[in-house]
Amino acid sequence: MPNLLPRSIRPAVLLLLSVALLSAQNFFFLQMSDPQFGMYADNRNFAQETANFEFAIATANRLHPAFVVVCGDLVNRSGDAAQIAEYRRIAAKLDPAIRLYNVAGNHDVGNRPTPASLAAYRRNFGPDYYTFRHGGFEGFVLDSSLIQQPQDASEDAARQRQWLKLELKKAAGSGVHWRVVFQHIPWFLESPGEPDQYFNIPRGVRAGYLELFRQSAVEYVFAGHYHRNSYGNTPSLHVIATGPVGKPLGPDPSGIRVVTVTASRIESRYYGLGNIPNQIDPAAPQNPGN
Repeated sequence: MPNLLPRSIRPAVLLLLSVALLSAQNFFFLQMSDPQFGMYADNRNFAQETANFEFAIATANRLHPAFVVVCGDLVNRSGDAAQIAEYRRIAAKLDPAIRLYNVAGNHDVGNRPTPASLAAYRRNFGPDYYTFRHGGFEGFVLDSSLIQQPQDASEDAARQRQWLKLELKKAAGSGVHWRVVFQHIPWFLESPGEPDQYFNIPRGVRAGYLELFRQSAVEYVFAGHYHRNSYGNTPSLHVIATGPVGKPLGPDPSGIRVVTVTASRIESRYYGLGNIPNQIDPAAPQNPGN
């Protein structure tokens, strides 16, 4: 078919198409963590968690992100039917046009997961490790409890690691621009060589995964677990632990993280539930590190 556009305007049309394509690549998503139904009242009730999570889901419906990721500890007591039902009831209020991605936390599968606890989680919430795509963005959801404490589910832990290697390899040849990992327990809070503790992944296994991420061009990991914000970095990787929708354990209030994605950058900012903006421009800077 002949090109019917006059030569004089073809460059302008191509420029407009390029700008439109870049604009289409701009989007934002919401990261939440630790709604942890039952934590405030030590499992006696979950009234405060209900109020917080309902507000967070209503906020997502108002802002309309591309998707929402909840980075673990959906409930406070693994297998608690009432806590699970309340989380699912409120999560179901999310606009069906907005995808919700659950991440397994240690309070969901147990500090030391077992085949039984993993099976229960999968029945209630879906798979504990999987990938998802949004344009040129691919999310890799991990069960970090299987990495931190694999002793009682070693076969599941080995399968997850092999699966991750294969998925990252596939992503390298499929035109994925951003490869981003979502998990509950962060690899580290401040630096990759920090000592082992409850709030990070042990150094013995940490180094191997960080090298895999370096080789696979994974630049961002979003986590929770810490119940406050932390920002750790290597020369090639940013590890961001996000404060809780539920009960805080530090100076950061209950809140959510807004993450903006463009062709050239990923930036994020944490907002307390009482300080969330009226609208989000995914092309605007998000003051990374907040």
